[in-house]
Amino acid sequence: MQQPHPPGTGTATGGTAPAAPAPAPSSAPGAARILVVDDDATVAEVVAGYLGRAGYLVDRADDGPTALVRAAAHWPDLVVLDLMLPGMDGLEVCRRLRARAAVPVVMLTARGDEDDRILGLEVGADDYVTKPFSPRELVLRVQSVLRRARPAGAAGPLAAAGLTLDPTARRATKNGNELALTLREFDLLAFFLRHPGRAYSREDLMREVWGWDFGDLSTVTVHIRRLRGKTEDDPARPRLIQTVWGVGYRFDPSGRDEEG
Repeated sequence: MQQPHPPGTGTATGGTAPAAPAPAPSSAPGAARILVVDDDATVAEVVAGYLGRAGYLVDRADDGPTALVRAAAHWPDLVVLDLMLPGMDGLEVCRRLRARAAVPVVMLTARGDEDDRILGLEVGADDYVTKPFSPRELVLRVQSVLRRARPAGAAGPLAAAGLTLDPTARRATKNGNELALTLREFDLLAFFLRHPGRAYSREDLMREVWGWDFGDLSTVTVHIRRLRGKTEDDPARPRLIQTVWGVGYRFDPSGRDEEG
């Protein structure tokens, strides 16, 4: 299995394992708990070491069933989850975790296939990193996801077109019925509700919602499709989250038909 990049270098070569980081300091009280799930002991050790150094509490599991047991015993604030696992793959683990609660998931995949990345996003992963990767980049991704998972205290409720969002409670409803949104879906819908009537490109949305200046734009496309499936009366003919051809997407609270 491919390894993460050693710190300060490119990809690992010649089968040389990346140098393990220095011992992790004690985590601060109230530190976020991260569950790292990977059957490659070297990858898991390096990832856990870097996350520990960043101040997180880290649990580890090397297969899907063990991951579910560990999560049930100490529910994590975020899961770093390998796609390829023995016994039960990461997609199924992600489905089962998300069926229980909206825990943020950062997916690891050794495949460069776009289909695999999209599958991970489709089952509710909030981000993904393709192996080989830089452990420092992974820590930054984890920090970004956790930061967005924690509601801003000053944010007030948002409402339009039968949709109501409470950023503090991370709760969304449509016509009074609760919506099961992932972290990124919630943030994307909140952004649209805050900026109705304006067209945004996928690059704009990646920067404003994900906080990235670069990345795979299919991430945005997948989340738009998933969000339409949960908020539109007819996702095949979206009226709220409209496609603006040649530009990107626009939220129209009036619910008029898309431009032809």
